[in-house]
Amino acid sequence: MDDYPESYELVFQASAVEDDVVIVRRTAATGAGGFPVYEDETGIVRAEISDRGEVRMLASGGHQELGAPLLVRSLSS
Repeated sequence: MDDYPESYELVFQASAVEDDVVIVRRTAATGAGGFPVYEDETGIVRAEISDRGEVRMLASGGHQELGAPLLVRSLSS
């Protein structure tokens, strides 16, 4: 897993004025696709991110409505 960045910024559309940016960090877990799972400091925002920057949002609890980020930016290599 050393080939994957330690952290990403996930940019979601929050309003017409400003986007919502969430920083997620790599965990020891892997998702169904075999790629690392990343989560924010609260553990609420979770995503599997592929080596091509493809994002699969993962539910961390019941009744979540998972939206896809507009943009994914690597913060480290």
